[in-house]
Amino acid sequence: MSALERGTKLLVAIVACLAITSIAAAQQRPLVTEDPETIGAGRVLVEFGVDHSRDQHFPVSGLTGDLWTLPSIGFSFGISSIAEIQIDGSPYERLDITRRQEAPLSDRVTASGQYAEGVGSLVIGTKLRLVSETDRRPGIGLRLATKLPNSSSESGLEPDVMNFYASLLAGKTTKSTRYVMNLGLGIFGDPTVGDRQSDLLTYGLSIAQAVGRGVELVAEANGRLRLNADDPDPNGENRLVFRAGARYTFGPGRIDAAALIGATNADPSIGFTIGYTHVFNSFTVP
Repeated sequence: MSALERGTKLLVAIVACLAITSIAAAQQRPLVTEDPETIGAGRVLVEFGVDHSRDQHFPVSGLTGDLWTLPSIGFSFGISSIAEIQIDGSPYERLDITRRQEAPLSDRVTASGQYAEGVGSLVIGTKLRLVSETDRRPGIGLRLATKLPNSSSESGLEPDVMNFYASLLAGKTTKSTRYVMNLGLGIFGDPTVGDRQSDLLTYGLSIAQAVGRGVELVAEANGRLRLNADDPDPNGENRLVFRAGARYTFGPGRIDAAALIGATNADPSIGFTIGYTHVFNSFTVP
């Protein structure tokens, strides 16, 4: 069974588990900086997107090319008024290879042609709102997440290791502008040495400006930074991506689009994302 067939079956199975009933709530695509506000008790948020990155480099496998994620999927489940569970991933990724070079795991890559394909890694997280926002103070939240090694390193698109994230989230709305900041720690496994890891500072800063009924302009800088001056271990390099775009909310749904620019050698040169988000009431929280 090909990666596309496996991914399609996974997508159908997940969507079939959801019965949709509409209700509006806060959503954050196309940004990746996490807002401290949760979606609300008993609600489910579903995100679908198509992502494209040009000149995306994979330092672990040595591959470089144009990456398609079809689609990127996210689910958030409001388990209380202050907590939610998040599941994010992609059933299919394809890299149109433009360059190969020697790298720590380049000898494992099985893709011998002009493209590589695989299933994206699954990220499971929990977000808690610790402090509610008021006129004088920002809302504060905490997010803990784990990226699972469910994707094979032979594809060349994933390092096949577990990553852990812990971040403090802050958000404040001033008039028609929403500011959000993330700061945390990332612990990333080394795919070449089982007992070694990279510790990185993770950060994000975003702004959303309302410009009309249901219309917002959005922008962010989101990345990670090594906490030591040594050469980075595989999977532990610095990264920084800038995004700018717009989103339009209508009832319980929202469409969005953004362009992105990478600032490091491990980031894409340019790219884009376009997607749709829907929020609905699903279950009753006792």
